[in-house]
Amino acid sequence: MTTPRTTPPKGLLVDYGGVLTTDVFVSFDAFCAWEGLPPGSVRDLFRTDPVARELLAGLEDGTLPEPEFERRFAELLRVEPDGLIERLMGGTADDVVMLDFVRAARRHGIRTGLISNSWGVDRYDRVLLGELFDGVVISGDVGMRKPSPEIYALGAQAVGLAPDECVYVDDLRGNLKPARALGMTTLHHQDTESTIGTLRTLLGVGPLTIGSVLQAGTGAQRR
Repeated sequence: MTTPRTTPPKGLLVDYGGVLTTDVFVSFDAFCAWEGLPPGSVRDLFRTDPVARELLAGLEDGTLPEPEFERRFAELLRVEPDGLIERLMGGTADDVVMLDFVRAARRHGIRTGLISNSWGVDRYDRVLLGELFDGVVISGDVGMRKPSPEIYALGAQAVGLAPDECVYVDDLRGNLKPARALGMTTLHHQDTESTIGTLRTLLGVGPLTIGSVLQAGTGAQRR
């Protein structure tokens, strides 16, 4: 679902995990299966447990060191703490078609930017980010996290546009509302095909560009 607009946006701002990667919550459930935990255990803690939510906030805004998060969150889950973040995220993979779409949009003249809640600022491929984006805002770098309205304003500023000139894509509905309040067009990412289809219309990216994206994505998957 998107918010309506009358003029095409000049900027494309996206989340990373769950938009440019496969579903993070599927990875969480794969972790649960491996550890012998009930499905949804990780998701439910982050949604309902105040201690878990506090730990997540500290990890994402950079105020809680990764080892401390792993130790304390492991206690809640009753699992071993070593390498917990890698184990939680081990079931994710790059969505090569979405990555190539962002590249294509940038080649088309769209200003592209990242607004990401980080699980450690050193876990990003900064070379890749430089290929994809005109501006990058990572929560652990700036000391704030979504859904703080300020981080969306920083995202627009990073690509040199006003918020109402941007479309923002996230897989979590709760992260869309503050962007929408700033005037951004918002798009809830549920699957790659529908997201790209909607963005094609919003951004005016032509079929030839999209064809090259899909071919590049297919080739990357074979490799």
